[in-house]
Amino acid sequence: MNRAIRPPKAYKNLEFLTSPQARSIRILSEFLEPLNRFKQEGIKDTIVVFGSARVKPKSESLKHLKSIETKMKKARDNSKSLRKQFEEAKLSCEVSSYYEDAVKLSYLLTMWSKTIKNNRRYVICSGGGPGIMEAANKGAIKAGGRSIGLNISLPFEQDSNRYLSKGLSFEFHYFFMRKFWFVYLAKALIMFPGGFGTLDEFMEVLTLIQTKKVNKKMPIILYGKKYWDEIINFKALVKYKMISKTDLKLFRYADSPNEAFQYLKNALT
Repeated sequence: MNRAIRPPKAYKNLEFLTSPQARSIRILSEFLEPLNRFKQEGIKDTIVVFGSARVKPKSESLKHLKSIETKMKKARDNSKSLRKQFEEAKLSCEVSSYYEDAVKLSYLLTMWSKTIKNNRRYVICSGGGPGIMEAANKGAIKAGGRSIGLNISLPFEQDSNRYLSKGLSFEFHYFFMRKFWFVYLAKALIMFPGGFGTLDEFMEVLTLIQTKKVNKKMPIILYGKKYWDEIINFKALVKYKMISKTDLKLFRYADSPNEAFQYLKNALT
């Protein structure tokens, strides 16, 4: 007689594990698997850098600007479309300074962290993607440190950048589990200019601290005062009594890598 074919064990049943019924297991996995890896790698304290995935390095932005300038010189008349491209490229060059500043700030923080008695105590952590995230990881690696990337699966694929340390590159499906790991190990946060994702992360962390759901000391820096003042009118929130004036002390501004570094160094010492 033929032996009966055994069904797969539940924890090996891929069809079940990817079904809606097993969602709670997948959520738990995104807590336990990173927890295990962070313990193995000895990661206890991080400095988290948030910012736009769309910011390009200075060299790349300048190259794009020059290519449009060349097109404009060759064109008999500069069309409205070409002029618009030129203005956008000029703005991209201005914004690219944030990329270079993120590299330098992460470099300074990592070099300093390596001098702390508990070697490499503060590890740079980003969202693991391109733009400001890449810049932060790049600075840490340039300084001979480690860097963490907490990436997220998106419909428009966001690939991990190449400056992530072995064993410290993560891929999340659930935004809230990714946010948990950003905040849980963080001892400081640096918010570079960004879009919806950066605003979402910033506001969620502010709410957690404001409501005392996060009680640990966690300095927060908004990098680029001009940008943040234009994007969020904090004074209006105070004026209309939507927040208290003391809530503005939950964060501070910085406009240069050295300014941000000195503040964080003092706050974390």
